[in-house]
Amino acid sequence: MKLVFSAEVKKHKEKGLPILALESTILAHGMPYPENYTFAKKAENICRMKKVAPAIIAILEGKVHVGLEEKNLKKVCQSTNILKASQRDISFIVAKKKDGATTVSATSWITYKSGVSVFATGGIGGVHKNSTNTFDVSQDITTLATNPIVVVSAGAKAILDLPKTIESLETHGVPVFGYKTFNLPSFYSRNSGIKIDRKVDNAKDIAKIYHEHKNLGIKSSLLIMNPVPKENEIPKKTINIVIQKAIDKSKALNIKGKELTPFLLKTIVKETGGKSLKTNVALAINNIELGTKIAHQISIRDKLTTIK
Repeated sequence: MKLVFSAEVKKHKEKGLPILALESTILAHGMPYPENYTFAKKAENICRMKKVAPAIIAILEGKVHVGLEEKNLKKVCQSTNILKASQRDISFIVAKKKDGATTVSATSWITYKSGVSVFATGGIGGVHKNSTNTFDVSQDITTLATNPIVVVSAGAKAILDLPKTIESLETHGVPVFGYKTFNLPSFYSRNSGIKIDRKVDNAKDIAKIYHEHKNLGIKSSLLIMNPVPKENEIPKKTINIVIQKAIDKSKALNIKGKELTPFLLKTIVKETGGKSLKTNVALAINNIELGTKIAHQISIRDKLTTIK
């Protein structure tokens, strides 16, 4: 697969400097313009301040980009017809020379294929409610099981069946770590009420675990669950009422498949008067900040390994 690296990402790859992968569907399908562009520039600036190359991933005119130059970033943010690209959609979009904004599954796969080790996102997909009837399970699960990178998220999206999502991750061999917590965060809220087995307290430890993970030849991602900052969270009881309203509305309108998650998230934004969008931005930025620290520590460890 031919990849188009931004000048900044290419330079960091050549010099063994840290790089942080970022998805593009949060820009194209998760926020309106110009808020999405403002968010993207803030994300990039945080990376650069930490001396990490931001690698926003997208497919443009059939070419897979790892890191976006300014004109391409604006194109992603301003486009009204860019496709939502999961891993299964990549070959079609490339063959047809179309534009695609990458989801967690597509971004994870491209991150690994491009030789980048860390990807920061908002929340992962998983097992949807009523999945026993619909079989609606996100590709994120299988992609996380087959691409050995570090993925930083604020938990699985709160619209999901969280207990089943955690069970599915375990079944697929994806190690889940709480960042400074044994409580599973649930995107908008810091604590879902579900316990997780492992906790990590700093980026250095995460880099060490990842180093051994790769050396052992284990193919899954390391999934780091980083709770939304306390001042930005929406209490679980409050958001659960809103989520149920959104789910009921989706059923009434018979919205399913790929359209379901965007519909639910947009409905939640409307029902919360925009507060959920602010929380979404805050948790994504929080994950980017942690992602830069992890990328630095992995870069340091890789250099030490090379010297040995």
